[in-house]
Amino acid sequence: MNHSKLETRNSEQKIVVIGASAGGIDALTQVLSGLPADLPAAVLVVQHLQPERETLLHEHLARHSPLKVCLAQTGMLPEAGVVCIAKPGQHLCVELERLVLNNSELVHYVRPSIDVLFTSAVRSFGSNVLGVILSGTGRDGTLGCREIRAKGGVTIAQDERTSQYFIMPKAAIDAGAIDYVLPLQEIARKIIALVEHGATQKKEEEK
Repeated sequence: MNHSKLETRNSEQKIVVIGASAGGIDALTQVLSGLPADLPAAVLVVQHLQPERETLLHEHLARHSPLKVCLAQTGMLPEAGVVCIAKPGQHLCVELERLVLNNSELVHYVRPSIDVLFTSAVRSFGSNVLGVILSGTGRDGTLGCREIRAKGGVTIAQDERTSQYFIMPKAAIDAGAIDYVLPLQEIARKIIALVEHGATQKKEEEK
């Protein structure tokens, strides 16, 4: 399969979108800790959290990552080297290349939804989107990964051995929506390689 992965568009902004659910906080921590402060991509994150609780996830992740980490706010522009975290109880979307939070209906019984973020990011940034599915339950993220691949982007899923809960990554893998299935400790390195050098080396790596 010959994808035109992470090619530049009129906007050259590259976007890494990450979805996680049960067991995902530890996975997110490890992935973000392995990314450099000068990563040439913005990072947008949906972690399923209880909507009634104020989150300190951004503060926790900021202590473990060289990247700048913040809660997403409506109107923000995705910036290289900045991680924006969805707030509990609000979908995180990308509209006209800006972040938008909303309280629209639940998707897959959750809000924020990974699919909402992934599909909206693709509408704005096309093949410049790299999607990552980490530990979790349910099927949230499968549709979004399909959309990313359909537009020429790249998708990664955490493997079974390192996932606390493999249901969510497995759903995306079984749907044929994933390019790379990787152990947790290799995901950050692959993200760096893809956003810096593209994905033209995929076939050589798989031989």
